[in-house]
Amino acid sequence: MALIVLAADKGSPGVTTAAVALAAVWPRRALLAETDPAGGDLVYRSAAAHGGMLNPNTGMLSIAATARRGLVPDQLWDHVQPLSGGLEVLVGLGIAEQAAGLAGLWPTLGSAFAQLADSPNAPADVIADCGRISGDTPVVELFPHAALVLLISRTEPEAIARVRDRAAALSTKLHGGPRGAGSLGTPLIGVVLIADPNNSGKLVNQVNDMLVHAQTGARVVGTLAEDPAGAEQLAGRKRGRLDKSMLIRSARKVTSDLYQQYGAAWSVPSQVHSQQSHVQGQGPHQPPMQGQSGHAGGHPGHAGAGR
Repeated sequence: MALIVLAADKGSPGVTTAAVALAAVWPRRALLAETDPAGGDLVYRSAAAHGGMLNPNTGMLSIAATARRGLVPDQLWDHVQPLSGGLEVLVGLGIAEQAAGLAGLWPTLGSAFAQLADSPNAPADVIADCGRISGDTPVVELFPHAALVLLISRTEPEAIARVRDRAAALSTKLHGGPRGAGSLGTPLIGVVLIADPNNSGKLVNQVNDMLVHAQTGARVVGTLAEDPAGAEQLAGRKRGRLDKSMLIRSARKVTSDLYQQYGAAWSVPSQVHSQQSHVQGQGPHQPPMQGQSGHAGGHPGHAGAGR
């Protein structure tokens, strides 16, 4: 299993919506971590399993004190809260100013997130919502520990240009320089496009050509449907059969493709890796489905935010 990080360059491409959608349909047990230094959204928009509000002090804020003394991966679960449908989340910071408390701890967190996959007690993949990043964003220190970095982008020309440039910058930072399509580095940098399903195939080819030409070492790994109604259902703001939404159907396709291509590599213990480099009809606060206790197959997970 693995640490998967999601991020964007600027604007509001829907990183949190993408992270929640992918975590909700993830084939194995998933822990959704809100690691955006600017703060998280779930505490404001989601109900806890007990029916009340999530505790804003239990999550990234509370884990800082533990991490300063060293962090064993299984200790992450002490700071996790289950949402009303079962998806397990590490609630993000309340405001950006609280990020100072995590200064110097991002590599420790990244290591723990990656090694949680190998826990003998409660293994899980971690899907980290890193929000918008720039060259000096501290959360980028998580990225070397990831198996996959997913850059979320819409398809306007300026958005595609930004994701190309951000992929190139990350390739330099993580891999040491530009890379051709035949020289993919670790962690793999992937792009997920938020696109009209009727036009996604052509766009994928165009964006891949751009990424290859710029020697980013990145490529498009999937598309999520641009589905405002589905995003509203996922956020608990609108009723409907979320499992029938284009958003969730496309999220299932993305996760299936990722596991088909990379699942075998993710089965390798994370220490070895590092050395080598449901959805049901719902109303407000009713989540989509993850697997049984996070595994493939049957119980609701969560409808999250739409940042």
